[in-house]
Amino acid sequence: MPALARQVHRVPAASPLHDCVTVQMSGSMSSRILLIEDEPGLVVTVSDLLASEGYVVESAADGESGLARAARGGFDLIILDVMLPKMMGFDVCRELRQQGVDTAILMLTARTRVADRVTGLRLGADDYLIKPFDPAELLARVDALLRRVQKNNRLPVKSFQFGEVEIDFERAEARKGGLPVNMAAKELQLLRYLVDHRERVVTREEILQKVWEYSSEVTSRTVDVHVAWLRQKLEDQPQNPKHIQTIRGKGYRFTA
Repeated sequence: MPALARQVHRVPAASPLHDCVTVQMSGSMSSRILLIEDEPGLVVTVSDLLASEGYVVESAADGESGLARAARGGFDLIILDVMLPKMMGFDVCRELRQQGVDTAILMLTARTRVADRVTGLRLGADDYLIKPFDPAELLARVDALLRRVQKNNRLPVKSFQFGEVEIDFERAEARKGGLPVNMAAKELQLLRYLVDHRERVVTREEILQKVWEYSSEVTSRTVDVHVAWLRQKLEDQPQNPKHIQTIRGKGYRFTA
């Protein structure tokens, strides 16, 4: 089998990903993985291993930059080391789950105590792998997690936070800057659908089908009006929205 070409792109220092390296298989449209690891040798080894299997890999060398990148979304799996500079892996995992990021997380650690593994799992990690590990085992766990994600798809979030906005969908409560925001039931349903499908463009037709269930008195204009109301209540600059974006000719995309 001919060797697949691999492209390595280093992100400029001015970028928020100043410690990150992107490894992408030429011609591959595979799952995207974020590796948060501070050991340079291990970063190269794991990135090359995953890239050889067709995965698109980005890496961050500390907890803070890894958290920032993971929170922006777009990944199918996060491989997260426990012992990291600037922010521990446990804290990164906790913060991601509190923000409503439900990307699958595989934690790496040199710690062998059962209590440490239990801590990670209770904080929201999906699996655990102890260093040193066999490359075949890492690939097997990555494959299993990605298959589970693809099978189950994304589960609806119970609560979510973006900017100064905190939403508790279970209690139907919203706050911005610590102050309560009055929201109608349909506004919360629409927001929840956008959040559940964040980082993806959803069409007006899809929203009509899933949120309004194609009620005869509802048109695509109704969707636009409700989106405008959400922006007025939740965006800092409703005329130039940061989170609820219009994708001209297609629909809307929510970005945290």
